Amino acid sequence: MGSTDLVNQAIQGDREAFIRLIRDIENSLYNTAKSMLRKEEDVADAIQETILNAYKSVHTLREPRYFKTWLFRILINECNTMLSRRSLSTAYAEVPSEKREHFSPYDEVDMREAVDQLEESKRIVVVLHYFEDLSLRQVADALNISESAVKMRLTRARQELYQKFKNFREVNLHVKPV
Repeated sequence: MGSTDLVNQAIQGDREAFIRLIRDIENSLYNTAKSMLRKEEDVADAIQETILNAYKSVHTLREPRYFKTWLFRILINECNTMLSRRSLSTAYAEVPSEKREHFSPYDEVDMREAVDQLEESKRIVVVLHYFEDLSLRQVADALNISESAVKMRLTRARQELYQKFKNFREVNLHVKPV
């Protein structure tokens, strides 16, 4: 039985078909959530919420072939919600104690945080291709877009990340006069 048949069954309310679909993609869900959230307990919560939300709304899915894309969107939205909640709570908890003498931009900059700030269409291709090591073809298949669209989004994401890091270095690597 093809995955489109399973998706159609899940849309019609077949719980077992839905569970089989989730089992087929759970490693990719885990890897994507892990690359964004890093904390195991947050990853588990994000996946649980994603599956629950998907199960509740699978009947609204109009195109069965976009099931994986749809599921990844739900997961990424959930991860982003968790990240914004986390950053709000840590913003209040973290008060800088003192300036460090030996400042390095690499102490402060986290590539994953920079990737999290990308627009969703760029962010998901970066996460799947670079963090989860999926090939361009696999990313295209998972997102139901063309391989050339994946390449274009990766190029744009790399350019945007390059500019962010270039600007960061220019601002923070100036030499103080003696």
